[in-house]
Amino acid sequence: MKAFLKKIKWYYVAGVFALLTLFSFNKASTNYFEISKNLDIFATLYREVNSYYVDDVDAGKLMRKAIDEMLNSLDPYTNYISESEIEDFRFQMTGQYGGIGSQIGQKGEYIMITDPYEGYPAQKEDLRAGDLLLEVEGNSVKGKNSSDISKLLKGQPGTKVKLKIKREGEGELMKTLTREEIHVKNVPYVGMVDDHTGYIRLQSFTNDAGKEVKDALVQLKKNARLKAVILDVRGNPGGLLHESVNIVNVFVPQGVEVVSTKGKIKESEKTYRTLNQPIDIEIPLVVLTNRSSASASEIVSGSIQDLDRGVVIGTRTFGKGLVQNTRPLSYGTQLKVTTAKYYTPSGRCIQALDYSHRNEDGSVGAVADSLKKEFKTKNGRKVYDGGGVDPDIKVTPKTYSKIAESLLQKQLIFDYATYYRAKHSSIASAKEFNLTDDDFADFKKYISGKEYDYTTQTEKALEEFKKKAEDEKYFDGIKAQYESLKQNFAHDKQADIDRNKAEIVRLLEEEIARRYYYQKARYEASFKSDEDVQEALKLFSDLPRYQALLKPSSKK
Repeated sequence: MKAFLKKIKWYYVAGVFALLTLFSFNKASTNYFEISKNLDIFATLYREVNSYYVDDVDAGKLMRKAIDEMLNSLDPYTNYISESEIEDFRFQMTGQYGGIGSQIGQKGEYIMITDPYEGYPAQKEDLRAGDLLLEVEGNSVKGKNSSDISKLLKGQPGTKVKLKIKREGEGELMKTLTREEIHVKNVPYVGMVDDHTGYIRLQSFTNDAGKEVKDALVQLKKNARLKAVILDVRGNPGGLLHESVNIVNVFVPQGVEVVSTKGKIKESEKTYRTLNQPIDIEIPLVVLTNRSSASASEIVSGSIQDLDRGVVIGTRTFGKGLVQNTRPLSYGTQLKVTTAKYYTPSGRCIQALDYSHRNEDGSVGAVADSLKKEFKTKNGRKVYDGGGVDPDIKVTPKTYSKIAESLLQKQLIFDYATYYRAKHSSIASAKEFNLTDDDFADFKKYISGKEYDYTTQTEKALEEFKKKAEDEKYFDGIKAQYESLKQNFAHDKQADIDRNKAEIVRLLEEEIARRYYYQKARYEASFKSDEDVQEALKLFSDLPRYQALLKPSSKK
């Protein structure tokens, strides 16, 4: 027994020594006593609450809450990943999973197919957008959420899953699908916008993103008439840093610095250069961005801008200049932790929020304009840090009319596309498909009697006016005038539909085209109304202006 206790004591001492040794090599961890003291306080508090709290305590849930709140005080990107979440995290990094290959969404009490991926089991077995899932393996899915059903649909490649669905115009159907390894592409679409302009849509930065962009450009260059390229990173939240370097490498020479990182520890200080021969360093290039282009998307757009390799068009990017790495923890869990900030070739960091210095209320502030620093691109153009990547050509983001917003939110655009698909076995190509006036009349008939009410800005202002008048005791004297105004401003939904016909038709055409041509239709059907794409085409038609924008004297 004595020998056993001695052995246990030795392991304890060895463990403490190992921790102290670990801390001793971390320059930030100089106060060992404070670390030890606070860990001991936390452990004893956790034990006492678990032992003496009046009700039963879910120890795991309590600890998860403590971990999440602790990490939330740092920044939104430092997260704890439990063992059960590892698979979802791996999918985010690799874009791969075992399943049927389709997006799903909520439809009342049921789940419906919203976007089958072309070439995967859902599409091959003719599951269609709009199909309602009634049963999975004989079990009703009524009342379940998307997350629950997603887990049922996923599984080992080669295994089968039986589904009962309900389809518009056909009733209930049985489908048996064989799961496959699904690889969600980083580049879901590559093609020609017009006779001379290629388009590459980049939606993520998982493994092989650089190779996919490289292959896309090689494919485009097979067209002898290709004269310019659009790289679209709008809505792309980012991903693997090294893939952003590989993507820039497609357009710039070997050995060029693309991004550098700086952090607390020496290992975080790195410079990333292009390693391979490029595909094309001369072809005019436009990168499309918006406020949802983040992280690796900002490395690509920021470095292309800093190197004067292309013109950025759209809106200012998100402003995430932080780098995360994963650290293994016990029991198969992981910590995703912010370890560094990244800097584009000019030396700027585009991080928009300062998480290291919080206000008294715990909030974080944006980098003030007065604190932003000026940097220079390769050609000497002025660029600034601290607020995302500012485009060279700004395009005002498109906003939907209230009637269009309502039709989208109520899923009536989606539902009519499902209805249309059930009535028409085929349509023209996505680029050429157009709704007729008869189709639009049919749409109005389809939604008649359906709920899609909304409140205009004028009606909101009128309600606010009424409230203020009531608060100040003036309303009784103007009630008659108010009611008259309200009646005059009351929107006529039918008139609003006709007034916004062009916008509604465009939305219908894009949604209907997706029913026949899947993801690629999302882009091809939108080219003619995409203001950023049209701005790029206008720029490519005026090469002197394109070249002038890449010089210091250019006017934006």
